Amino acid sequence: MELSQIAAIAGKEFWDRIRNRWVLAVALVFTAFALSIAYFGAAQQGAVGFRSIEVTIASLVSLVIYLIPLIALVLGFDAIVGERERGSLDLLLSMPITRVELLLGKYLGLAGALTFSTIAGFGLVGVVLSAQLDLNALFHYLGFMLSSVLLGCAFLSLAVMLSVFAADRTRASGLAIAMWFFFVLIFDLLLLGVLVVTAGQWGGEALPYLLLLNPADVFRILNIFSLEDVRTLYGLATVFPPALAKPWLLGLVMAGWIVLPLAIAAWRFRLGAGRA
Repeated sequence: MELSQIAAIAGKEFWDRIRNRWVLAVALVFTAFALSIAYFGAAQQGAVGFRSIEVTIASLVSLVIYLIPLIALVLGFDAIVGERERGSLDLLLSMPITRVELLLGKYLGLAGALTFSTIAGFGLVGVVLSAQLDLNALFHYLGFMLSSVLLGCAFLSLAVMLSVFAADRTRASGLAIAMWFFFVLIFDLLLLGVLVVTAGQWGGEALPYLLLLNPADVFRILNIFSLEDVRTLYGLATVFPPALAKPWLLGLVMAGWIVLPLAIAAWRFRLGAGRA
């Protein structure tokens, strides 16, 4: 595997997003929402202005779970199938580059663009709030930013996998939307429904492990257990064991959500999926 080939494809994907101002648009969206939440998130309680990093992170977690997976899926759903429909996939594969190199290059370029926009958007908010944050609060905010990047990369990996398996862009986009609904909206409702219907007799002990099957829940737990006030606010501390909520362990789980779908996509693509 030639790293230079991967870097060339990744660089092209990244600068294409820079040139069409996609990165700027996403960064501005993150900045606008984050600033609004930081200063007006408590308006319904009759308070305006920054209150604490705990309240800010708790509100931003909900925003990120809805927004970043959607952006990542939209960004990556046509990474391969789009090239095939445009007729450029065979041209790319006629060059001295393997299918795996092409796939990894496109993923890394898109992940770089998503990472840059996430850090730029939330980082600007961190700079604005830095005068009101101590070192401990700043550390937790940096952890929130890093976990947001991991969440985006996980859903981008799922999007690229969809793009390899899908027959056309229409189906790929439909599957991406369905995946967003499932992981962001439906998954937790299904778990809750099972617990309610069985009166907690089935799935109660397995609930913490089942939550790890959803990258959005892994992100939520990773941020919930970083701060005591946030943990209490979400109310999951009583059902999720602290031993399973270690940041390094949840980080490994999130890394698995990045690597496994990408490995499946590479395996399928190497077998010839995506050929025109």
